[in-house]
Amino acid sequence: MKKYTFYITLVFALTVISCKKEEAPKPKVIYQDNAKTKTQVPEDTTQIEIADLPINMDGTNYLIFPVGTVSGDKKGIKASYDSNTGYTVSNYGEYQITGYLKNLKFQEIGKDTIYALSDNAILIETATYLKSTADKTKKQLMVYTLADMDTNKDNKLDNSDIKSLYISDVSGKNFTKISVDFQELIDWKVVDSRNRLYFRTVEDTNKNGAFDKEDRLHYFYIDLLAKEWKAEEYRPI
Repeated sequence: MKKYTFYITLVFALTVISCKKEEAPKPKVIYQDNAKTKTQVPEDTTQIEIADLPINMDGTNYLIFPVGTVSGDKKGIKASYDSNTGYTVSNYGEYQITGYLKNLKFQEIGKDTIYALSDNAILIETATYLKSTADKTKKQLMVYTLADMDTNKDNKLDNSDIKSLYISDVSGKNFTKISVDFQELIDWKVVDSRNRLYFRTVEDTNKNGAFDKEDRLHYFYIDLLAKEWKAEEYRPI
């Protein structure tokens, strides 16, 4: 009887593992209704919004408050929060803030007003101060990678949605999207000698909801000294 029970358990376990292996990866874009219509993301009432202590990028006149969420219940923040992170929602190093942040708040040093980077639903993964550019041009800028649309239509913003590229002044003002909607950001870099920010994206040209080798790569740059940031496409190949 024990051997029979063990055999049934083993078969069940192998079946579950096999099913998991056969599961297709979740698409980053769901093409239903109108995929290019922004979906309203419902508020998650199980999450409590908190802010980390302020960060001052060296050489700037602004404080930045990273804002994120932790799990909560009716009594407040759960006692079972991750002991490794506690109430911390971001990390900071090398002029870059990282995390999964709902927003950033800014405050000019010497003033009381604190204001948000954006009033829209976003999920910020990185916020980078372009210190090398500021040293040469005296123009202080921030670059952000983030999700700004529920592209896979699962009613939440997370790292399963398309990643976009934004830029702003170091004050958080003039927050501007420079990548194209529904194109996944691959990477970006600044070339100081040209005062340009270069970046690559991939477009789901075969409309299968994923980004793969069958899709088209796009190459862009923006002039960091321009009054209005506008991505220019170029073709290196």
